Amino acid sequence: MSNKKNIFQRLGESPVWKSIFRTGVPRTRRQRMMSVLNSVFLHLHPVRLPRHAVKLKFTWCMGGLSFFIFLVLTITGILLMFYYRPTVEYAYTDIIDLREQVPLGIMREIHRWGAHAMVITVWLHMFRVFMTGSYKPPREFNWVIGVLLLTLTLLLSFTGYLLPWDQLAIWAVTVGSNMARAAPFLGHEGPGAALLSLGDINFVHSASDVRFALLGGRFVGESTLLRFYVLHCIGLPFIVMIFMAVHFWRVRKDGGISGPT
Repeated sequence: MSNKKNIFQRLGESPVWKSIFRTGVPRTRRQRMMSVLNSVFLHLHPVRLPRHAVKLKFTWCMGGLSFFIFLVLTITGILLMFYYRPTVEYAYTDIIDLREQVPLGIMREIHRWGAHAMVITVWLHMFRVFMTGSYKPPREFNWVIGVLLLTLTLLLSFTGYLLPWDQLAIWAVTVGSNMARAAPFLGHEGPGAALLSLGDINFVHSASDVRFALLGGRFVGESTLLRFYVLHCIGLPFIVMIFMAVHFWRVRKDGGISGPT
């Protein structure tokens, strides 16, 4: 027993161990503070939190639930990428196989219902922040970050809606993308589009506006499926992770989680 204790003691004093666990077991307030500051994950949060600020009846825990669901969606999404092929020929049959044939096919249902749940929790989180006045100075910048995260969450849901490639998905994206034609300055039917012209040359038209760029053509097709797949699996999640890191960092810099006045 003493030999094992000596081995662990020497291991704890080795440079390699100290380079990974720099503070050891936190036993005092200062050691706990240093363990938080020296952790790549924990340092995004403040060292100390007021007790009233973490009460469930005030926070609703919607921010934490949104982050947890995002992690679940990331894991299940990576597993789904092993089987799903973003082509017109295989997309729909792959979704059917994911539900009925592929081992752990429940991952597709977890991903689907998790996506719905994340939209709800992010909305409730924004509603709670607004109703409690947590967007007021000095937290107004983080409120803007939160609005951007809400928009990105809706875009993630919108791009993922097309991937099953059934009639409901195709027509829903067709209707949703038609709204982009009325985008100011970016849509060929939107306000300000006529201003972006030079003589008889119109720089914003049906083959160069934001809808065309989103669909990869004039209509929903295979190029649309591929673009939505890349946006849903790589582009948007990468942007979301950056904004989430900034969001958590600003929570710490603004004094931690807001509490009741």
